[in-house]
Amino acid sequence: MATRKIIEPGKPVRNSRSGQAIMALLDLLGRRWGLRVLWELRSGERLSFRALQETCQISSPNALNTRLKELRHAGIVDLEDAGGYGLTPAGHTLLKALGPLASWADDWARSVGREDLACYTRPRKSQGESAG
Repeated sequence: MATRKIIEPGKPVRNSRSGQAIMALLDLLGRRWGLRVLWELRSGERLSFRALQETCQISSPNALNTRLKELRHAGIVDLEDAGGYGLTPAGHTLLKALGPLASWADDWARSVGREDLACYTRPRKSQGESAG
């Protein structure tokens, strides 16, 4: 069984042997389903593993489990026995920090005629509707 690579500042990550903090973060968030999990937890509502898997439309429980372990190790997501997965205060701070980047991406989508993809600056859909 292969050992799982820990993603954190100071450890080599994709495109950075020194493991600069920003590079470690971008590696973590750039992994499959990383940002999607954060996106689905942004409301503050805690979700069970199964609910996250369904909401994120992740067919592989192993992929979701790996991503959640990495996000928990980074202190971005936590797990309460009775409440499910949710963002930590650091996770909420990270999402707030990503806000200007998301806004920029919305402007970019609009500039190429894809208003339908400008989802950060438009009102959230009500629960039960699918998110992008």
